[in-house]
Amino acid sequence: MKVDIDTSDKLYADAWLGFKGTDWKNEINVRDFIQHNYTPYEGDESFLAEATPATTELWEKVMEGIRIENATHAPLDFDTNIATTITAHDAGYIDQPLEKIVGLQTDAPLKRALHPFGGINMIRSSFHAYGREMDSEFEYIFTDLRKTHNQGVFDVYSPDMLRCRKSGVLTGLPDGYGRGRIIGDYRRVALYGISYLVRERELQFADLQSRLEKGEDLEATIRLREELAEHRRALLQIQEMAAKYGFDISRPAQNAQEAVQWLYFAYLAAVKSQNGGAMSLGRTASFLDIYIERDFKAGVLNEQQAQELIDHFIMKIRMVRFLRTPEFDSLFSGDPIWATEVIGGMGLDGRTLVTKNSFRYLHTLHTMGPAPEPNLTILWSEALPIAFKKYAAQVSIVTSSLQYENDDLMRTDFNSDDYAIACCVSPMVIGKQMQFFGARANLAKTLLYAINGGMDEKLKIQVGPKTAPLMDDVLDYDKVMDSLDHFMDWLAVQYISALNIIHYMHDKYSYEASLMALHDRDVYRTMACGIAGLSVATDSLSAIKYARVKPIRDENGLAVDFEIDGEYPQYGNNDERVDSIACDLVERFMKKIKALPTYRNAVPTQSILTITSNVVYGQKTGNTPDGRRAGTPFAPGANPMHGRDRKGAVASLTSVAKLPFTYAKDGISYTFSIVPAALGKEDPIRKTNLVGLPGWVFPPRSGCRRRSTPQRQRNESGKCCWMPSSTRKNILT
Repeated sequence: MKVDIDTSDKLYADAWLGFKGTDWKNEINVRDFIQHNYTPYEGDESFLAEATPATTELWEKVMEGIRIENATHAPLDFDTNIATTITAHDAGYIDQPLEKIVGLQTDAPLKRALHPFGGINMIRSSFHAYGREMDSEFEYIFTDLRKTHNQGVFDVYSPDMLRCRKSGVLTGLPDGYGRGRIIGDYRRVALYGISYLVRERELQFADLQSRLEKGEDLEATIRLREELAEHRRALLQIQEMAAKYGFDISRPAQNAQEAVQWLYFAYLAAVKSQNGGAMSLGRTASFLDIYIERDFKAGVLNEQQAQELIDHFIMKIRMVRFLRTPEFDSLFSGDPIWATEVIGGMGLDGRTLVTKNSFRYLHTLHTMGPAPEPNLTILWSEALPIAFKKYAAQVSIVTSSLQYENDDLMRTDFNSDDYAIACCVSPMVIGKQMQFFGARANLAKTLLYAINGGMDEKLKIQVGPKTAPLMDDVLDYDKVMDSLDHFMDWLAVQYISALNIIHYMHDKYSYEASLMALHDRDVYRTMACGIAGLSVATDSLSAIKYARVKPIRDENGLAVDFEIDGEYPQYGNNDERVDSIACDLVERFMKKIKALPTYRNAVPTQSILTITSNVVYGQKTGNTPDGRRAGTPFAPGANPMHGRDRKGAVASLTSVAKLPFTYAKDGISYTFSIVPAALGKEDPIRKTNLVGLPGWVFPPRSGCRRRSTPQRQRNESGKCCWMPSSTRKNILT
């Protein structure tokens, strides 16, 4: 929608001085602005500058707090009686005179806020876990007066859904905290200023008047008008929050420092008001490079100052914290926020989207040391400049802190070069798409239900529909598949029904107004489902088909263990006999999900991603027909089970790359570890060999990433994985 603001006004003319293009001035179109104004860079990293003394001093102050967190395994501090909002806290600083980019979630570094709108129970559990006492009036308000997302969901859940949740056949559902996985186009605040964005929402609100009066799609129209009003209010609150730090962001940014600061204020509003499991940053590096290059040409900025701006920005992202329970941290393997920033990639016109600022973002891993946040993600293309590929490889070898994803696949699939990644592998076009996060369904446990007639092997209660258990002395593959198909039908219904409830209630009681204010009015929504235990289910079915699997039953006839007689092909060895089973399971479950109605007509997608929760899923699942023992962790994501990929990395990668992206467009993860010596004896050889590795993982249909392990401390990183669909890769040193 065209915005009726006079952009010839001095405030806009000064801010946009020297910028090319016209379409982006008349209506919000950040991609058009970037395409007209960015400077591709195909050189190497030799231009980079070292950290300034201010950066070093500030980061040491932050590290003092992080070291306390790591030593105590607890938050440094957190509120007891303030419900966080965009404007709930006064300005906070690390050391104000040293900071080029300012803004904290609360009023003190690393202090965590209370997010009660998603649910009071997680907050209550956190207080109990960390030995603090919640303010009684605060607890009363969010228990008796103000209904939360969590309460709304559990008011509507069915007994079947509660049993699925308890048993772990559905796990990680965002029903007690913020759903996340939404990426605001934070660049819009820097490019346009708040006044422009507010005016757009006012015009869009007015545009719905006719539809409202005619009663067209009445409920949806009323809801949309209310959401637009919430967007306008949130934008003005972002402006109010920035004013506490002494900035007027009603106007566009006029220089590089303002562009970084304006953009960060927009992201800060998101993490002040929401505690989503993933609060991704988007695609900001090359956008900000435009402002930096303009300031270079004007002679008002040098390379060391530019690096300092980026260092201070990234430092603030590293400091984002949410108050979580130890159980949440166990499920998600640490204390992640998944502030994913995608870097690089290629444009639809064939130009690289690598800029000098792409290098600066990666260089923060040197100026301030390795860190798991933000989740810096290389959009890998065969056409990327070789110098950038080599620099990324070197950073991976030294820091183990990069994630890699397949740009050639996703750019083509979206027909867009302005997409980003939510969480770790969920692609979406920035400002035009959002995701309803849906965690994962446990296919390995579902297979056990198919054998045991819906009885849970761990809880010894009826969870699935009660059917006759398979009582053959040796399991029959066709009978097992028929039963599994039936239980997958049942699970898909429970899964989608639960997600419909969750996202209805989240929109109602914990709506992400500040993030959605930085989207187009009419967004494309996806319902992001997921599979856990794919390799366990695949190998179990392979064992049943190609060997003899005898159930061992308890006194009640429940199959609690399995005896395997003979050998069977195992997933991860490029063996079509078993790889085809994995592909069938992915396609089969996605088709069942797609057949069901979804909230707000969201388009179902699916991921095969359990990197952060494979341990928890394994704990909830008993002995399986592949020989895996009860409680043993699943393989992460789409990985083969531990030790079963015996034919080497290429065969293992090939098995994973066969999985159909068409039925798993929310991402497929492959975790891959290698010691540096395996890449070569000398650094130049290692870099060259590492640059070539993604070719095995990213055939024309694949994807890659990182994550800190559960044992690692906050701010340490250790990542290694590929995502053959939106795949990630890391190198553990």
